[in-house]
Order: sequence, then structure tokens, then C-alpha cells
Amino acid sequence: MTNWICPLCGKPLLPDGNSLRCENRHTFDRGKSGYVNLLLVNEKHAKIPGDNKGMVNARRDFLEKGYYAPLAAAFSQTAAEAICNIPQPVVLDAGCGEGYYTDAMQKALEQAGCTPELFAVDISKFAADKCARRCKSAECAAASVFRLPLAEESCDLVTSLFAPYAGEEFRRVLKPGGKFLMVIPGEMHLWELKEALYDQPYRNEVKDCALEGFQFLERKTVESEIFLPNPTDIQNLFGMTPYAYKSSVESDRRLRALTELKTRIAFEILLYSKSSS
Repeated sequence: MTNWICPLCGKPLLPDGNSLRCENRHTFDRGKSGYVNLLLVNEKHAKIPGDNKGMVNARRDFLEKGYYAPLAAAFSQTAAEAICNIPQPVVLDAGCGEGYYTDAMQKALEQAGCTPELFAVDISKFAADKCARRCKSAECAAASVFRLPLAEESCDLVTSLFAPYAGEEFRRVLKPGGKFLMVIPGEMHLWELKEALYDQPYRNEVKDCALEGFQFLERKTVESEIFLPNPTDIQNLFGMTPYAYKSSVESDRRLRALTELKTRIAFEILLYSKSSS
């Protein structure tokens, strides 16, 4: 069993050689890494949905240097504490990227005595492929968080780090009382980077914790300072942010001129449970 459902008809997908197939014979092949592409053509809003190969590699290279290790530790610990009473939890990382946080969470769950069934989706096939290579025991798929290829009430925990919020889908796949763990940027995240690039930098808006259909349980703030000693790391960091999509010629010039950077990092970790109503 894989727990994936067919994105065409909703029937369970079962292993068939190197493919997954439902009872209606809809078939989806696995890539060499083991990931499966469950993103339908009509769900693609671009020729290459999500992050391209260069962006995925930049994020991987940056994260593997440990700059965001404080977040990975706090996030994975919170995930483990949230479901440590469930021996074999079903966990979905919705918007998994290249798998840095997915891998940290899996290790924390195992250290807490859990044997998780771990699923990970990202709309980028390049990210899903990288995640599958990194997290060998996870089931990874290219899919949209707004149309998750998982059955109703099948997950004990859903996590979302810097990914689009798809509340209706997250509630659909969570079991009654299941947990939802979300990470968003803090108010002063990357303030010094923004100061270096923009004439009028602005603080991130940290909204109210309330989410429809969820009961708020806990907030953790992670704040630290990082030093980037070279232009490559600075450019990789910038490429991970939303600012990269809307940078101007002037901000690009300023970015290329930076040879080192010290900046604050700030994150909000928010834990919820699915409401019964």
C-alpha cells in the first residue's frame, strides 16, 4: 500500500512494478528517485509549475550549510511532541521542497519512538525528486497542495513550511483531532538583507493565529542571526525568497555587489488541531 489515491478517480493507487495503478487502470510511473508525478495537466498553471531546477538546487545548497538549523530543530521537535503518543503516525509534508525539513522531522519522530508513514508533496517535480533522493523511506509526489492525492481523514499530522495555505484540503485529509503545523516568516526575518537591497524595506506582516476549522494550540518563535561570508550563499538565500520573483534591476545590482552579509532570521511555528465541528 502507498496511501496515495488516483488524482483522476480517487481510487487507491497500488504498486505495479515501477508504477502506481488504480482499479480503473490509471497508471503513474515512478522516477528513478522513487517519486511519482500525480499533478494533472489541468492543475498546471505554468509550463514548469513551482520552483525550477536551479532554484531547488540553490535552496538545497543554502540549507545544507546549516543556516536555518535552529528552525529545523525547533520545527521537528514540535512535530514530534505533537504526535508522540501515536506509534505509527501518518504524516504529510505539504510543500516539502527538496526535503531538508522533511528529513529533520522524520529523524525527530523516529528518535521519539515513532515509526511514521511519511508522505511529501510539492508542485515542483524537481523538488519532489530531490526530496525522494534525500528521504528514502518517504513517499514523495509532485502534486498541488490544493488537490492532495490522499484520502479523507488519512493523516495524523500535516505540516506546511513557507508553502501556500490550503486549509480546506488540509482539514479534509486530517483525521479528527489531527494536528496541523505551519511555519511562517517572522516580522523581522531577513531585515538586513532587505535593507541592503531596497530603499524602503518593510517588515513582514504576522497575522492573527486564528484559522477556520482549526483550534490554535501553540506558537513558538525562532530568532537568530546568520553570517553569510560569500556572494554565492547570499544569492542562494535571495533566490529562496519571494523577493526574487519581483526584483528590480537596481536590487539585482545591489545583490551582486554584496560580498558578505549578516542578517536576522525570524520564524513563527504555529501548531493547531483540527476542530471537531
